[in-house]
Amino acid sequence: MLRRTMVSVLAVSLCLVGAVVVKTNLLSAADKGSNSKAPKAIIKTKFGDMEVIFFPDQAPKHVENFVSLAKSGFYNGTIFHRVIPGFMIQGGDPNTKDPSKPETYGMGGPNQRLNAEFNDISHRRGILSMARTRDPNSAGSQFFIVVKDSNFLDRQYTAFGEVVKGMEVADTIVNLPRNARDLPTERVEMTITIVE
Repeated sequence: MLRRTMVSVLAVSLCLVGAVVVKTNLLSAADKGSNSKAPKAIIKTKFGDMEVIFFPDQAPKHVENFVSLAKSGFYNGTIFHRVIPGFMIQGGDPNTKDPSKPETYGMGGPNQRLNAEFNDISHRRGILSMARTRDPNSAGSQFFIVVKDSNFLDRQYTAFGEVVKGMEVADTIVNLPRNARDLPTERVEMTITIVE
């Protein structure tokens, strides 16, 4: 009887430990550096809105840069200029405000450049990360949202936020018809609002 009771207690304990481990894994990067006092961003598109939380503890300069640019209206009227199904959507290039110069899309940005803030946040679905050139310290304003887990980007690009509502919007955008340069044939302009 005592042995059966001990086995039952052990089984219940293992179940509780397993539940804690599962819950911890489900909390993910949203709890690795997100701060309830940190601002949020709303990325508005014609297909709906995406709500983004930031990771200021993991990538403070990237968060500060994005929030500052958004508050200044820098992103308003830019488009998602690169979409790759099964991978990501990219936007934030000020050159995309001019529909007559698509050959310049992907080359624009602000004057300042950010040093990399590589961290332990995995590039899984929903992660907001900063685009850059081959130089790790070349990020400016262009960002991407991962639509499918892309762990090969980990510690190569700076993850600094996560879409917590509206990933179906990103799914719609990534599946739009596109040309050979991955530019959607339909303009998807954005407006980014910061919520303090």
